[in-house]
Amino acid sequence: MLELAILGLLLESPMHGYELRKRLTGLLGAFRAFSYGSLYPALRRLQTDGLIAEDAGPDLLVKRRAKRVYQLTPLGRERFAELVADTGPQNYTDDGFGVHLAFFSRTPAEARVRILEGRRRQVEERREGLRDAVAKANGTLDRYTRQLHQLGLESSEREVRWLNEVIAAEQADPNPAPSRTAPNRTVKTEGEPDHG
Repeated sequence: MLELAILGLLLESPMHGYELRKRLTGLLGAFRAFSYGSLYPALRRLQTDGLIAEDAGPDLLVKRRAKRVYQLTPLGRERFAELVADTGPQNYTDDGFGVHLAFFSRTPAEARVRILEGRRRQVEERREGLRDAVAKANGTLDRYTRQLHQLGLESSEREVRWLNEVIAAEQADPNPAPSRTAPNRTVKTEGEPDHG
């Protein structure tokens, strides 16, 4: 999944490793934390495979090391297109789904629906497993373990509802227009002074 995330971000623009790590954390932080220990070996592997290229950039200060800027190659663009179109079960897992969802705007409509449906099946199975565990352990669990199971059950039910809504929206309009809201723009609420 790290390969998909790196290629997807480099598709937007070239960037150096630190910036890439910040963007990965910002984009996918809720799903997964990235470390330099996993990022730089992945960058080297992608470079060896010809999917990204490195540019040392202008060395403005002789005493400082130049930042290595990574950019996508044509082969990297092809690989990204393959990865976002992949609807295999690895894309339904907690980590896989989060990364794939972050790039849904570049994922073919049919693949989006298949991934959403696969994720829904996986979460429904998890939900049923939790229900069975709670039913079988009726009276044998302490209250904290019961609360933990209840939290997991409620979270699974909420995710299934959300997935149903997203799937319905995808089926109704598989090619939604990008959001027209300007970034960093605040909406004035009633009674608030206008400072602009």
